[in-house]
Amino acid sequence: MTKKARLKKLLMNIFLLGMAGLLYGIFVSYTGLAIPCLFRKVTGLLCPGCGVTGMCVALLHLNWKGAFFCHPVLFVLLLPLTAVFICSAAGYVQNGRFRFARWQNLILYVSVAALVIFGVVRNLVRFL
Repeated sequence: MTKKARLKKLLMNIFLLGMAGLLYGIFVSYTGLAIPCLFRKVTGLLCPGCGVTGMCVALLHLNWKGAFFCHPVLFVLLLPLTAVFICSAAGYVQNGRFRFARWQNLILYVSVAALVIFGVVRNLVRFL
């Protein structure tokens, strides 16, 4: 596959994913109906991802403060995770593979650890 074909494929996938997210965000904004968290339904605890939909809807409305309060850890991680994605996507367009450099892996590992710690602490605070 040529660089041009990979770029076209990548941009099409980003567009389709973005449109799906935008439509879902609009649907949630107007109806208040969202996909429920299965982890929360089963355990009664908040998972590390609870609040992401609210954060995304707040971002669609350019409500930065609301987005931060919906999911503060992911809000802070958005910029570094976006940088990882952009660099990985550029690598894919150049050579046809998604490869992560050491700094990208570090950001991903720190992000996962931060989300897990956030999930645990958020639930512990509720019981204190």
